[in-house]
Amino acid sequence: MIALLAATGFAEARPDTLAMSCGEAAGLVAAHGAIVLGTGPNLYDRYVRELRFCSGFEQLKPEWVKTRDNPQCFIGYTCYVPTRDNNFR
Repeated sequence: MIALLAATGFAEARPDTLAMSCGEAAGLVAAHGAIVLGTGPNLYDRYVRELRFCSGFEQLKPEWVKTRDNPQCFIGYTCYVPTRDNNFR
């Protein structure tokens, strides 16, 4: 039974940007380099400080999220794979 619970795992709590100040959320990304943050009920994403935290041909896309004190807080970047359809430039 314990092995089954370990295999399925329990959801680990993610830091929630809605409960943080803008500075705290941006500080987490800066301190960790890459981190998964919750941005609302059942919403989350991986945010990075710089390109070296992405893989392969991924590029950076700036991201703003809602925090306790700022509805559009710049906290860092997400990694994405550019294509003809979503070329961010």
